Amino acid sequence: MRVRASFLSVRGGRAGRAVPAYEQHMNAEETNSTSSSEMGTRDVLMQGKRVRLDALVVDGHEIVITGTFVRTGRLEDEWYEDVEDPERLVASLRKNGAKMDIFTFWQRLPDITPKFPYYFELDSVAALPVDTAEHWRKAQLNPKTRNLLRKSEKSGIVVKKAAFDDEFLRGMRDIFDETPVRQDKPFWHYKKDTETIRQEFSRYLFREDLFGAYYNDALIGFIFLAYADRYALLGQILSKIEHRDKATNNALIARAVEVCDSKRIPYLVYAKWDEGSLGHFKRQNGFEKFDLPRYYVPLTLKGRLVLTLGLHHGLVGIMPPRLKDYLISVRNRWYSGKSRTAATRK
Repeated sequence: MRVRASFLSVRGGRAGRAVPAYEQHMNAEETNSTSSSEMGTRDVLMQGKRVRLDALVVDGHEIVITGTFVRTGRLEDEWYEDVEDPERLVASLRKNGAKMDIFTFWQRLPDITPKFPYYFELDSVAALPVDTAEHWRKAQLNPKTRNLLRKSEKSGIVVKKAAFDDEFLRGMRDIFDETPVRQDKPFWHYKKDTETIRQEFSRYLFREDLFGAYYNDALIGFIFLAYADRYALLGQILSKIEHRDKATNNALIARAVEVCDSKRIPYLVYAKWDEGSLGHFKRQNGFEKFDLPRYYVPLTLKGRLVLTLGLHHGLVGIMPPRLKDYLISVRNRWYSGKSRTAATRK
C-alpha cells in the first residue's frame, strides 16, 4: 500500500519533517568534520530553532539523521542531489554501521516514474512547467491572478535583483517583524536580530539569486531563487501584509518565471504541494502537483518493523485525516485570534 507523504523543505541543509520552504530555512553549519568512517554533527534550523543532528558522509553524500526512537537518515541536500546508485549507498551504510534505522531518498523532478525496487510513497511538490514568461501569463495564469499581476505592475512596484547587504537585511527584518503570526501559525523569524538573519540566510547564496520588490524605494517583499540543475526553487518568498493590495507575491513569482525563461530552466518549484489558502495561491499562479517517488529502506530490524506497521511518520502519520484536519483548524483559529489580539494592541 502506498500513501502520500510530506517531508521536504527547500533551502539547503534539509532535515526533519518539514514545512513549506518560503516559511522555513534549514541552514546547516558543520560543527565536526564527517567521513564514511565516523559520525559528525550538523547544526540545522528546524522550525526556526537551532538543533544539532548526527551526520556522516558516505559515497560522497552527506546524510543527516533525525529522530530518537526511530532514527531516519536522508541526504542533507536532497533537493539538489540525486541518489544515482541507491544499492551501493545502502550497502555502504550497512557496511559502515551507520546508526540509523531507516534511510529515505526520493527521485527529483522531473523523474516521476519509480525505478528502484524499494518500498515507496508519493511525495508531492508544487511545480510550474515553464515554456516562456509570455505563455505563463497568457495560458497558465488564472484570469483573476492575471488581473492582479496587471494591478501590481500599475501600482508602482519595482522588482529587481538585490544585494544581500546591510540595507537589504534591515528591510528583511522590517518584513519579519510586521506580525508574529503568518498563515495562522507562529512566524519563526519574528523578532530575530539582524546578525541572526544574516547567518541563517547567507549560507546558500552561492546557488541563489536574490530579488526584492520595492515600493517608493522601500523593500516590501523578496525572494531567494535557488538553482538545482533541472529546476529553480523558490527558497523563500515573503512580502509585507501592509501592501497586500499590491499583489507583491504575484509580482515576485512573475520575476522568477522570467528568470527561468531567460535561463531556459524548465520548472519553477514552490516547495511542497499544499491545500488551504497557500495551495489555492499556488494553483492560481499556475503551479501543478507532481508526485515523486520517495523510498524508505530499513537498515535495522526496528526499521523493518516500523515500516511494516506504518509508523515511520510517527503518530501523525496514523492519525485519521478528519481528526488531523480538525486539530489543524483548531490550531489555526487559535493563532489567528492571537494575531488579531496582537494587532489590536499595536
